[in-house]
Amino acid sequence: MEQIEKFFTLFLEELKHNQELRHYHRFINSEKLYTFRRAYYQQRLEYIVKNLNKNDASILDVGCGYGTTSILLGFLGYKVIGTTLEYYYKEIENRLSFWENYFDTSKLEFRYENLFKSNYKPGTFDYIIAQDTLHHLEPINQALSIMSSILAPNGKLLVSEENGNNIINNLKNFKRRGNKRIIKIFDEKLGEELMFGNENTRSLAKWTSLMREQGLLVEEGNVEYIRVLPPSSYTRKTLQEVIKKEKELSKKSKLLREYLFFGINFMAHKAYE
Repeated sequence: MEQIEKFFTLFLEELKHNQELRHYHRFINSEKLYTFRRAYYQQRLEYIVKNLNKNDASILDVGCGYGTTSILLGFLGYKVIGTTLEYYYKEIENRLSFWENYFDTSKLEFRYENLFKSNYKPGTFDYIIAQDTLHHLEPINQALSIMSSILAPNGKLLVSEENGNNIINNLKNFKRRGNKRIIKIFDEKLGEELMFGNENTRSLAKWTSLMREQGLLVEEGNVEYIRVLPPSSYTRKTLQEVIKKEKELSKKSKLLREYLFFGINFMAHKAYE
């Protein structure tokens, strides 16, 4: 996608001058890992963009972090509300001072907001984006119920998540947090204690079941598994060649899909009432 390529060129320029952002988006921190990291992130962004079918869509980016996806969509002409918590929020204004040189950033609105305390009216949004967000939202059934409610009748939830069946990542998560998949944190800005998913990743099958309970139907034909090859593969082939190879592997092997691919892109639409 040509526009995403243009965005990345500017994004990389921004990273050169924003040390805080480089702790999170680590593309230029290692030349050897650049293509490996970019391929994963770019496939997530491309998945979102190619599934937005309305130019005048109402979009909510839940758990937007530093706001990169929201900024990309603003760059492409969309109006977006991005919500986040914690330390990310204070950096967003600084980012907008860079991006206002390239598009009308008034298309974007960022809020420091707890989804569970939000007051959006039913049917407000055509699309809700949740990238690396769902595994932090607890109680998850309530979170999905809210999202289902505020989606328009033909609305869609666009999701990028870690694959909860990935063997290697499960071992890393267990080493880091044991079985404490749900914890409580105190948010100083909100002045309240929040329930928090502690890398509470799930498999696609589990997400499908949880969403169905809340009137959200996962579209099986629009699922993408991403990242399975090691970083060394990216030094021998171009980014597009590696992506093509991984797509082929995801179609050929259910075992690889289920247990070795690192990430999942998928969408769910609101069930007809």
